Amino acid sequence: MIIGVPKESYPGERRVALVPGAIPALAKKGAEVVIETGAGAQAGFPDAEFKKAKARVLPSRADVFSSSDVIFQVRTVGANPEAGASDYGLLRDGQVLIGFAEPLTSLPQMQELARRKVTAFALELIPRITRAQSMDALSSMATVSGYKAVLLAAGMFGRLFPMMMTAAGTVTPARLLVVGAGVAGLQAIATGRRLGALVQAYDIRPAAKLEVESLGAKFVELPLETADAADSGGYAKAQSAEFYRKQQELLGDAVAKSDVVITTAAVPGKKAPVLIAGEIVARMGPGSVIVDLAAEQGGNCAVTVPGETVERNGVRICGARNLASEVPHTASQLYAKNISAFFLHLFKDGAVQVSPEDEICRETLVTRGGEVVNPRVREALGLPAAPAA
Repeated sequence: MIIGVPKESYPGERRVALVPGAIPALAKKGAEVVIETGAGAQAGFPDAEFKKAKARVLPSRADVFSSSDVIFQVRTVGANPEAGASDYGLLRDGQVLIGFAEPLTSLPQMQELARRKVTAFALELIPRITRAQSMDALSSMATVSGYKAVLLAAGMFGRLFPMMMTAAGTVTPARLLVVGAGVAGLQAIATGRRLGALVQAYDIRPAAKLEVESLGAKFVELPLETADAADSGGYAKAQSAEFYRKQQELLGDAVAKSDVVITTAAVPGKKAPVLIAGEIVARMGPGSVIVDLAAEQGGNCAVTVPGETVERNGVRICGARNLASEVPHTASQLYAKNISAFFLHLFKDGAVQVSPEDEICRETLVTRGGEVVNPRVREALGLPAAPAA
């Protein structure tokens, strides 16, 4: 079994899907690794380190695809629809593709992978169960993004975060509000606290209150009915337009009084809810900063421009995209552990075993045998349920 790791082709992507330290565990189970030359360079993993780990370094992307039974990527074509389209011609019938795929929104790409009879797994769909924790790449990348978002905000903010007592007087601490207390939000809270800010946080899910308070932050409570705000996996569920309108209104005061706001609220497979209206941004003090981690899904702030930093009434709004790639070494290390654990879960008797009875395999498998087989993706495509295997 040969695992291939091509260089990431998404613009600005600096991560690599596998690092040298993860190779021995794969080799122990009988897998061989080939990697495109330069694939790990931007993450701080030169070809020489891969060679020391007994990986074969190949000169071209085409060589990697043609030599491999399984392809490891950070962003497969679903999460890289433009630059990644050139990989279609390199994929072959029965080849296994593992990585982020954005399968619930990149529907044409999922159909094309099925047409080419690729067996594709989407790591975003890893179920939130104990057995799968070591494979949860989405949470790993959210951890990195939450940390980096606060550092980005601190760099943009024209004041210090902590309170300081100096001979010249007292410097008051920055007031940080984190909207969304999932993995990224919790890491943003922890990082903001370490930097000395006064931190508040809000989440639609009532269960998040204990997690927020355990990190020393104040939980912002709004008079909204949120009993069914989370799905069975713990993710936030989409709400009605009226709910979001009321939420915007009630959250407005907390936003307006904050110096820095980090937004992380997202609903899997849906456009991000707009939680901060333009008129609320106008109420914030000059020099305030918003870092919108939901920018790639449309943004939690009404004036967010994905991939850009804009200024409105003296407030800077950063439409952060792909922040995990800004910490490429650590992000690659975490991702490599996740994707390796996932692969080794599937790899038995020298082959990738596709078992519909296994929840981890069933939930992440998107295409196989010329068909889109994932129930959630089929529903998004308007297809009937697939026949039982």
